[in-house]
Amino acid sequence: MTGQRAQEVPASAAPASDALRGLRVLDLTRVRSGPTCVRQFADWGADVIKVEAPVDTAQFGGPRSGPDFQNLHRNKRSLTLNLKSEAGMAAFRKLADTADIIVENFRPGVKNRLGIDYDTLSKTNPGLIYASISGFGQDGPLADRPGFDQIAQGMGGLMSITGQPGQGPMRVGIPIADLCAGLFAAQGILIALFERQSSGKGQWIQTSLLQAQVFMLDFQAARYLMNGEVPGQAGNNHPTSIPTGVFRTVDGHMNIAVTGNVIWSKFAAAMGREDWLEDDRFATAEARSEHRDALGEEIEAITLTKPTDDWIEIFNDAGVPAGEINDIGQVFANPQVQHLGLAQPVTSQERGDTHLVGQPIQMSRTPSHIAAPPPTAGQHSAEILAEIGLSDQEIADMKASGAT
Repeated sequence: MTGQRAQEVPASAAPASDALRGLRVLDLTRVRSGPTCVRQFADWGADVIKVEAPVDTAQFGGPRSGPDFQNLHRNKRSLTLNLKSEAGMAAFRKLADTADIIVENFRPGVKNRLGIDYDTLSKTNPGLIYASISGFGQDGPLADRPGFDQIAQGMGGLMSITGQPGQGPMRVGIPIADLCAGLFAAQGILIALFERQSSGKGQWIQTSLLQAQVFMLDFQAARYLMNGEVPGQAGNNHPTSIPTGVFRTVDGHMNIAVTGNVIWSKFAAAMGREDWLEDDRFATAEARSEHRDALGEEIEAITLTKPTDDWIEIFNDAGVPAGEINDIGQVFANPQVQHLGLAQPVTSQERGDTHLVGQPIQMSRTPSHIAAPPPTAGQHSAEILAEIGLSDQEIADMKASGAT
């Protein structure tokens, strides 16, 4: 809360949750990483104001009516401001003085040229928490490169360990660098909010697609840093837990995950192959790694004798992790996904009744829901400008001049 005081919640911004009620967030973001960060605050009840240009230029994530924009920008209000105009900049600085959090993902240097950087805005709002997401960092030899998810996947090593061996680098099927950078920025903001309770001061939070991607290498990065191993592609096989991977059945494919000797024993029994436990090629984890391909062939010769559903039941009854491999339609038809309520209803202003992806976190007292569809551009401009003290005439003058 700005200056340790809660904001009034406007009538048009019924919060999506009570968890972050009273926080005000100014959203200067675009594309995906920044909106992913801000969505966490919108979905948990903050008053998020999307600040955008008066002329609705083409959205990087597609049109406002598109699934991408709709899913990223729900639960927000929209204010249009021309930050290159004197009146627009004056209004923004007034609004920034009321903000708890500002999030931007311009290329480094843009915010300084506009005069909306952390050092400038924190002079009059010392409690401000300011988050910047970039492609490669705010400074350093590659800071000025334009950032894009797939570029970060490649530079951050992910594409070198994804895909089948010998078939060249492969991107993963989601913009994982964008998404993780946004989530890490949101985590940094929450850490800063907690620290501000004792210090009374805000701070500047920085992360990037490259940092997020390298961090997400996790145990693969640790294998290199600690053992000097440079892991390669393993396709659908897990690089260290064997046998874990995709296996064919009579009617398709399934995943099986056999980790550790206890589950290995259960797996061998479920397959009717207790002899594997005494086979020198498979008796230990090290041996199974050395003879991975031979073991895989023996397993698949058996899994090809039954349908996927039969095997999943057999393995799960035996305590061996196994599961179907769904397409996206099958995911949302899955009864467990439906039970968890991940597809949430919303009435879009552009599309009518539809569904969006809800938060994957359940809270016992302060749950999140989709309280409002994405706003139209400038839908709440007049009320937000009035909240910071502008008169009806001043607002009309700004509109007439193109400042809002």
